[in-house]
Amino acid sequence: MYTETERCVRAVQSKDARFDGWFFTAVTTTRIYCRPSCPVVPPKPENMTFHPSAAACQQAGFRACKRCRPDTSPGSPEWNQRADLVARAMRLIADGVVDREGVPGLATRLGYSTRQIERQLLAELGAGPLALARAQRAQTARILIETTELPMADLAFAAGFSAIRTFNDTVREVFALSPSELRARAPRKSVGGTPGALVLRLPFRVPLNPDNLFGHLAATAVPGVEEWRDGSYRRTLRLPYGPGIVTLTPRPDHIACRLMLGDLRDLTVAISRCRRMLDLDADPVAIDDQLRTDPLLAPLVDKAPGRRVPRTVDEAEFAVRAVLGQQVSTAAARTHAGRLVTAHGDPVDDPEGGLTHLFPSPEALAAVDPGALAMPRTRRTTFTTLVSELAEGRLQLGVETDWTETRARLLALPGFGPWTVDVIAMRALGDPDAFLPTDLGIRRAAQELGLPSTPAALTARAAAWRPWRAYAVQYLWATDSHPINFLPA
Repeated sequence: MYTETERCVRAVQSKDARFDGWFFTAVTTTRIYCRPSCPVVPPKPENMTFHPSAAACQQAGFRACKRCRPDTSPGSPEWNQRADLVARAMRLIADGVVDREGVPGLATRLGYSTRQIERQLLAELGAGPLALARAQRAQTARILIETTELPMADLAFAAGFSAIRTFNDTVREVFALSPSELRARAPRKSVGGTPGALVLRLPFRVPLNPDNLFGHLAATAVPGVEEWRDGSYRRTLRLPYGPGIVTLTPRPDHIACRLMLGDLRDLTVAISRCRRMLDLDADPVAIDDQLRTDPLLAPLVDKAPGRRVPRTVDEAEFAVRAVLGQQVSTAAARTHAGRLVTAHGDPVDDPEGGLTHLFPSPEALAAVDPGALAMPRTRRTTFTTLVSELAEGRLQLGVETDWTETRARLLALPGFGPWTVDVIAMRALGDPDAFLPTDLGIRRAAQELGLPSTPAALTARAAAWRPWRAYAVQYLWATDSHPINFLPA
């Protein structure tokens, strides 16, 4: 969008928050870059230039606005709705791969040369992977500076910087303030009596309907791994450097997030995975406008706009849970998963009580005796095959996976039909166009609305909903009285 100058100027002049994260405005007279909704008086159009990323602004010599804080904008929805090389690379960079494995590690995961990745990122985002990762480290550093009392030396390494001097120079260059000055400006906030907790706000584009989002996560919560308590969803996290626990609370204009991490180097990854689980980078206005073009679907959208697709923090975990939930009730699936967690999950210490384990890794589940699994023989075979494929690396499920290729690999496994594959594509892989025409709840809702109820006819009708059929699924499911559709009391 940043190449459409006239459209960008209109968005800046109207302070349209919907475009925050889509592009950034750099002001040539002040050398400052802002989000489109910056509250200051808009600059003259001839003094504006537009960039696709904060990293591109920083490389061009602009510093972040102190009023609108463009580093806290929601992420671009482009990276979660596309499956090409650039989108997959951006998802991996957000997951901290460049900080942990460098650009060669990013290239290895994507199956391309480092030169090809750099060329495509530069062409579309105006910055290479190192610059994009540097911008992300700067944002992580700011969060740690403003929300912790860590010594600056410890904080620099926790944010992913390899040297304190680089940390100081980057913070000064990006924010026009030293780390100490940033800390002095930050308001002191209570962390709710939980020692070691980080408290931050996760922004999103409005509207956001929390009912099905948190309702789904709470209704399917695995005992010991997840819980709903006092209006918040809590769960354990398996992160690269250690375990974590997150508490997420819906607010009118943000998601309140409280993180307890075993290693602060996991902060960026934890934030990225929580945002992905809650689908916070979606553009609900564009999605709902497309779905409203169907006159039978429009009343559902108008009744409760802004539905998101509840996703996951761990793709392999969700695939295992999808198999456990085949042809059984939600309660039965939770029971099966809870037994596996108790027997094979890694214990964690929850200062607030309630959470006890990480969900078992594929390697731990691959060692499970199949005879100990309380499920039919065919599903037992499906389960053991899946965890074996995951544990031995023959099947990759992650933010970098190619959706089409992964669907084909899953369909080749015994016991994996279209429903299981599509629900994994929708909620684990993040495909916004995944569709479940054979789902009983979808067919029942379609029949009640006057839509075609047979899978083939419904798929044909749903062609007009593309590329947002996964969101149409959420609206259709919402016609039922199942607990997944309601925010818990």
